[in-house]
Amino acid sequence: MSVILEIRQNAEFDLLSLGALVIRLDPGVVPFGAASSLSVHVAGGEYNVAANLADCFQLRTAIATAMVDYPIGDLVDKRLRAMGVHPIYRHYAHDGVRGPNIATVYSDRSYGVRAPVVFYNRCGEAAARLAPGDFDWDQIFARGIRWFHSGGILAALSPTTAELVLEAMEAARRAGAVVSFDLNYRPKLWEAVGGRSRAQDVLQRIVEHVDVLVGNEEDLQAGLGIPGPDVAAASGLDPARFLTMIDTVVERYPRVRVVATTLREVHSTNRHSWSAVVWAGGQFQVAPTIELDVYDRVGGGDGFASGLFFGLLSGADIKQSLLLGWAHGGLLTTYPGDTTMATLDQVRALAAGGSARIQR
Repeated sequence: MSVILEIRQNAEFDLLSLGALVIRLDPGVVPFGAASSLSVHVAGGEYNVAANLADCFQLRTAIATAMVDYPIGDLVDKRLRAMGVHPIYRHYAHDGVRGPNIATVYSDRSYGVRAPVVFYNRCGEAAARLAPGDFDWDQIFARGIRWFHSGGILAALSPTTAELVLEAMEAARRAGAVVSFDLNYRPKLWEAVGGRSRAQDVLQRIVEHVDVLVGNEEDLQAGLGIPGPDVAAASGLDPARFLTMIDTVVERYPRVRVVATTLREVHSTNRHSWSAVVWAGGQFQVAPTIELDVYDRVGGGDGFASGLFFGLLSGADIKQSLLLGWAHGGLLTTYPGDTTMATLDQVRALAAGGSARIQR
């Protein structure tokens, strides 16, 4: 792996994420219009990776993010620390009426032929106020950071958050950290700040600094403007439609060394066929296809990225890293919420071809 990625060995943190924290309200299989109770999950695309790596994979992780000093912030902070993630906060005071707030994501799990529903309340979101200069990156990276991660969700929140991602990546490069980015293209978020053209302008600038890129065909097409096949016309399990786009990605972004994504065919809300693919250093690997009985699909992609990063950080080869990501992402869909409840032994067992037979 040293030829593909040069990863430092001695550092205070294995991974630092930069992202927005949210609370996800989940009525389970009941539609929101009929709900009488909600579960509260602490989440965020960039945070989920740090939390998974800390809790399941026992790595030392941190997150730089916005924190609001009010009771919801207290809840989020306690959950974050319980997952083993070290916080680096830019604090905001709540005015008692209008905010700023920690954003709310509403996401029902649904069931069977009913598709899950996701919508947001990001009005007055504190994370959208984050801007260059809010964090002393040179001081943070002086502590030793092996890997820096961010994503398209934070970049979409405001013009200043996009510039903050770029500022952090430049600091990460100076410090010798590996830089990863999950495109995580969310049309609803980008529509609020200028649409697809704005997204491509921002994400193309960001990916110029990236070593490890996570994103599916739709992310590459909509987020980066990479030509590709009709996403709706082919099987979600066909790696060819993803791999046909890789040559263009690496030609435009020569710094990129690894590109990876999950492959998923959705038969119903609770039944998915699941695989994954990774391109690294001119070669690609495809994971096996398994049938998943899905409890909660949200966070599966972040689970995949977490396992992949763990493999690369721990010195595994690219095939084994892919399998660790594939296994962890698949397991994560069997739990409620966005973050892991798996153990490393369970991940390794599934990656090695294990089954759901009872463990005694």
